[in-house]
Amino acid sequence: MLDYMLGRAVSPVFVGREAELAGLAEAFEQARNNAAAAVLLGGEAGVGKTRLIGCFAERAAGDGAHVLIGGCVELSAEGLAYAPFTAAIRQLVRECGAEEVAALLPDGAARDLARLLPEFGEPSGDAETDTARARLFEQILNLLERLAERRPVILVIEDIHWADRSSRDLIAFLSRNLRTAPVLMILTYRSDDLHRQHPLRPVLAELNRLEGVLRLDLPRLTQDEVAAQMAGILGTTPEFTRVDKVFQRSEGIPLFVEALVECGAEGSFPDSLHDLIIRSVEQLPDETQRMLRIAAAGGIRVGHDLLSAVSGLSDVDLEDALRPAIASNVLQVTDGRAYAFRHSLIREAVHDELLPGEHVRLHARFAEEIGRDRTLVPPGRAAIEIAHHWYSARDDLWALVSAWEAAGKAAKTFAYNEKLQLLERVLTLWDKVPDAAERIGADHTTVLEEASEAAHACGEIERGIRFVKAALEELDEETDPARVAELVVRRSQFKMSKGKPGALDDLRYAERLVPRPGPERALVLSKLGSFLAFSGEVAEGTALTEEALRIAREHGDECLEADLLLNLALGHSITGCLDEAITVNSTAQAIGERVGSGRIILRAMSNNVDALNNMGRSAEAVELALKGEQLARKYGRYRISGTFIANNRAEALEALGRFAEAAEVADQALTMDPTLRTRHHLRRIRADVAAARGETDVVRSVLAEVDDFGSHEEFTQELAANARLKMGLHLLSGEPPAALEVAEEVVRTARIMSKHMLGWRMLALLSGVCEATETFAPERAAALRAQVEEAGAAMTADSPVAEAYRLCLNRDHDAAAAAWERLGRPFPRAKSLLQAGRAAAGAGDREGAAVRLRTAYPIALALSARPLATEIESLARRVGVTLTEETAPSASLLPAAPSPSLPPPLTRREQEVLRLVTQGRSNRDIAAELFISAKTVSVHVSNILGKLGVSTRGEAAAAAHRLALIG
Repeated sequence: MLDYMLGRAVSPVFVGREAELAGLAEAFEQARNNAAAAVLLGGEAGVGKTRLIGCFAERAAGDGAHVLIGGCVELSAEGLAYAPFTAAIRQLVRECGAEEVAALLPDGAARDLARLLPEFGEPSGDAETDTARARLFEQILNLLERLAERRPVILVIEDIHWADRSSRDLIAFLSRNLRTAPVLMILTYRSDDLHRQHPLRPVLAELNRLEGVLRLDLPRLTQDEVAAQMAGILGTTPEFTRVDKVFQRSEGIPLFVEALVECGAEGSFPDSLHDLIIRSVEQLPDETQRMLRIAAAGGIRVGHDLLSAVSGLSDVDLEDALRPAIASNVLQVTDGRAYAFRHSLIREAVHDELLPGEHVRLHARFAEEIGRDRTLVPPGRAAIEIAHHWYSARDDLWALVSAWEAAGKAAKTFAYNEKLQLLERVLTLWDKVPDAAERIGADHTTVLEEASEAAHACGEIERGIRFVKAALEELDEETDPARVAELVVRRSQFKMSKGKPGALDDLRYAERLVPRPGPERALVLSKLGSFLAFSGEVAEGTALTEEALRIAREHGDECLEADLLLNLALGHSITGCLDEAITVNSTAQAIGERVGSGRIILRAMSNNVDALNNMGRSAEAVELALKGEQLARKYGRYRISGTFIANNRAEALEALGRFAEAAEVADQALTMDPTLRTRHHLRRIRADVAAARGETDVVRSVLAEVDDFGSHEEFTQELAANARLKMGLHLLSGEPPAALEVAEEVVRTARIMSKHMLGWRMLALLSGVCEATETFAPERAAALRAQVEEAGAAMTADSPVAEAYRLCLNRDHDAAAAAWERLGRPFPRAKSLLQAGRAAAGAGDREGAAVRLRTAYPIALALSARPLATEIESLARRVGVTLTEETAPSASLLPAAPSPSLPPPLTRREQEVLRLVTQGRSNRDIAAELFISAKTVSVHVSNILGKLGVSTRGEAAAAAHRLALIG
């Protein structure tokens, strides 16, 4: 036995790789400086990726890093979801205990991790497909960030060329969102396995574009490095001729160098690399080889108890049989009483040696033994292991049954991609199993329905449409209307996701299929009512929502009731009944709090942020949004709900003129991989800020993305926002005719202005287009003006924001400027002042124009609104006025030293106006005295009140006397 334990062909000396180690060290140093990093380490099979990572991890751990390691296995491609992350978290639980790990997460959040590891208790009951997987991703992100607060973390994920779709998505998510925590992710993959259609290719391309991602390609060893490796293995310096022979045959791949050294100095080299790898196995005793063949069928890592059960050997006999393989370093002993092949190439070579009958028998034995005792494999893996082995054993019946069970297990871990893959296997095998429906307790149509649901959850739209079509072909709407209605609703969701027409027709068809009151009808009405409201058909949408609400209450479905209340509030918001919207949203939020639904709570808060902003209470909206985002993180829902709230916060910040903050919030939310519709909202906010600053390239980029997605059934808000951006871009680019064409199309599409606040904002912009185009197309501009004014006359202005827009539309620009000032919205205020200055100049009131332009100009500069500042400068030049005015050199106005208690200095004209104000004179009296217009006086008074920090004329007079501002 000792003979077999000699001559282990692994070099005790780590050879070369200094440049790669330096690159890894540099990336780790970047991560330690709170700038998360990732390394993509590629290389051929056997080139030494694992050895390199092991060496680096050992050094990093010595420097205080917490190293977590997880590996993908070939089984992942068949539906074993999140395998590397499950392994890494299991390692963490072994090191710290489940309770300590759970304490790192928000209250109750560990229950999401229970779907991966049973150590965390019962999984949460919330399994909504639209948010559940995103929540799981966020909990893993939270866990890594909290863990990194203690010490830097290195997360190693090996062999991502085998990663399942869910793991690939999670890797991409973490790479985008681990931005500031001291976490280094190292991802290894076989570069020679990445064929053109390999699913990892687009992931690598995306990761390469991210900041902080380093790509390392591990080269083969040089001849000198091969010589050093051989010397380490042999314990002596090898002859040059032997080194040259090994180098030429191995081509510098360390694994092959080891195998060739095992051939001996006089041994002949095998003809193929497969033979080279398998040769070390063939030198072992027959019983050891038999055990290796059994182990190879089990995968790269097999537990002792499972191998004993499959082989039929006792513990002692199994250990005796495996000892030579361990001594020769073909197998290695790992944690948890398991054996692993030293390299996957060895396992693959051994598995390829199985005879056809042996292949079938062994995989069947593994399936039987795991089915008999599921504790023989790690928790959560039994179902997919059984499905894999029965499929490999080519047993159609049990392959189908086990795939159906594994699909159900995959759904419970939110691995919808893997569920879909397994259901497709069920459908492929269906005709080969005569009693398939009886075996799994579900008919063929049910499998298609489940597959369409899984496709919807993981964004496989085209596949989902095919499943829906196939299921509908098997159903009769006369005998099974509810099932048909559910599928038709899903088809409408697929169409909306793809921006295709026909979604509304599908929803109306589904509504006709379920005419009787009941849960099925309520669900259809909730979708139809919401779609109609967003499309501008508010009255009909509200009526259908109210009907659904009655049904939900009759059946005691509180979650559906809350969702329908939120839909009703949406209708109130669209029609401008903002107080009612806030009240109804708050009622829904209370239900969410009572039933413990974070989704409902956050949706209600998000809607109220929007309502507050539309009411002009934008600062309150920002504060509420911050609370909502904090809750979203606590609930693990930031990617879905939190990013939408962040979008509403960005809108409120943009309204307040806090452009830099708005852009930062939008950009940060975009890194969280939000849903497509939320992404488009965020991009539009970014474009609004860019338009104000004159960044036309950004606006064009956004429009290229969001406008290409739309269809004739796009929601009102999207249509209006896209049209607004197009008109703004054309005006910025000096293309008024193109802006006029868009404006004319807008007024032909009445529903674009059906949403109350969107309508007022759009009408104000259309009025601006009229003014910009009336010189070169007076008739068209006049016709547009008439249509705009007619639309405005039919709308109500029942909020301060709507009233400000109404004043803009009516060209009462001074009043509009004052309204925007009261609302704390500097950008529209400056625009209104510019328009008022233009009107004053046209009326010959040069001083009035100057006052307005001098007030608007510093606002535009402070906002970095270059196009607006340029317009102000241009008008000032035409009128012949300066944009700054020296203040009077009065001692009373120029204190010897600056003092924060004194107001900003007043201009000469403002001093004159203030003197008359203190005498109790009206604006009309002051205008007559100073030979200026009453509106100009109003602007002066407004400026004086602002500089003095007072709100009334009486307070201004008192301040003037107290501060000795007048003689």
